[in-house]
Amino acid sequence: MKTDPEAFIRANTSLMAPPHVPEISLHLASEAHELWLKTEEELEAIGLPPPFWAFAWAGGQGLARYILDHPETVRGKRVLDFASGSGLVGIAAVMAGALEVTACDIDPWAEAAVRLNAEVNDVVLGFTGADLIGQAVDADMLLAGDVFYDSAFAAALVPWLSGLAAGGKSVLVGDPGRSYLPRDRLEFCAVYQVPVTRALEDSEIKKTTVWRFVP
Repeated sequence: MKTDPEAFIRANTSLMAPPHVPEISLHLASEAHELWLKTEEELEAIGLPPPFWAFAWAGGQGLARYILDHPETVRGKRVLDFASGSGLVGIAAVMAGALEVTACDIDPWAEAAVRLNAEVNDVVLGFTGADLIGQAVDADMLLAGDVFYDSAFAAALVPWLSGLAAGGKSVLVGDPGRSYLPRDRLEFCAVYQVPVTRALEDSEIKKTTVWRFVP
């Protein structure tokens, strides 16, 4: 790693509350153009993968909102926040009374972001950088915000998440209408109108739905 993640995050983000989840503060990029739109060469020069952790994506905001509004969903449970990015969903789960929450993301920069964001919100989150797709999960439920944006990724996720649901795990996903959402495997939980950054999305508001995988 060419750059210290914690120092970089502190220098290139600001503390702010995602518009749909004002109870939580995160280290987020205040100008998406500057960080997200760096070229691959610029990112490689500082050893930075695409900084998904620097933004509060619509799917994560919707899922976090649902958890905070329905704390019984996670209360007393062991939760895995899959592809956690900033840790927004995991933080919401802790605040809603989850027994234990582990954030999971293969981006090593996300570990620093999750740690910093957990500290800001005075919560404790575990973290794993393991690639868990296809593996057994030592948790009662899995939460995933905005993960169906890529065909190959979705093709790997769907059978895994379906299998976890069939095995008795509760699997909730937040999605703002991404192309590869497996609607035939899901049941509706709630829908929100989530403000987002136009630099990252095609609109300023994304209709975001929370779904549960059907066993």
